[in-house]
Amino acid sequence: MPMEPGVLIWGSLLSGSRMLGDIKTCEAALKRLIELEPINSGAYVLLSNVYAKTGRWIEVKRIRHEMEVKGIKKVPGCSSVEVDGVIHEFVVGDESQQESEKIYTMLDEIMQRLREAGYVSDTKEVLLDLDEEGKEMALSYHSEKLAIAFCLMKTRPGIPVRIIKNLRIRGDCHLVMKMISKLFGREIVVRDCNRFHHFRDGSFSCRDYW
Repeated sequence: MPMEPGVLIWGSLLSGSRMLGDIKTCEAALKRLIELEPINSGAYVLLSNVYAKTGRWIEVKRIRHEMEVKGIKKVPGCSSVEVDGVIHEFVVGDESQQESEKIYTMLDEIMQRLREAGYVSDTKEVLLDLDEEGKEMALSYHSEKLAIAFCLMKTRPGIPVRIIKNLRIRGDCHLVMKMISKLFGREIVVRDCNRFHHFRDGSFSCRDYW
C-alpha cells in the first residue's frame, strides 16, 4: 500500500480473516488494532476470543488481566424491543424483568420446539473454558433469545418482531432466529452493530455473511 493502513483497513482484514478461519492473520490484525486504539475494548475482546477459539486459555487470561490493569471494561451485550410503546432491554442471563420466570419458561418451550425440529446448539461459539453442558447453558440465555421469547409471549401471532442489539449477533442466535421465523410464522428483524438481519419463513437477508 502507498500509505500506512489505518483502523478501517485492519478492521476489514480482521473481518475477512475471521470469516475464513485464518486465526494467524486475525491475531496479527487485532494486535495492530490495539496499537492504533489502545483503549478499544472490542479489539481486546476479539483477541481474547481468538485465543479462546484455539484453546489458548493462558493467553485469554493474560488479555483479560491486561484489560483489568488498564481499566478497560467489556461492553455488555444488550438487546432491546418495543412492545405496546414501551422499550424493554435484556442482557445475558437477565433476571431483572418483572416476568422473568415466564420469559424463561417461554424460552425453554421455544428451544425445545427448535430441538424437535433439528436444532443443535453451536457450542464452538462459547469462548469459555466450560464442558459441553455448560456451553449449551451459556448459549441459551443470550439477550436476543430472551428478547424474542418476551415478544412471542407478549404479541399476537403473526406480528413482526424487531430487535436492536448493541453488539454483533452470534451465529447460534442467527440460526435460532431463522428457525423461529419458520416454526412460529414470525417476520423478525435484528439490527446489530453492523447491519440489519431480516428473517422470514426460514430465509434470511444476509446469506450467513455478516
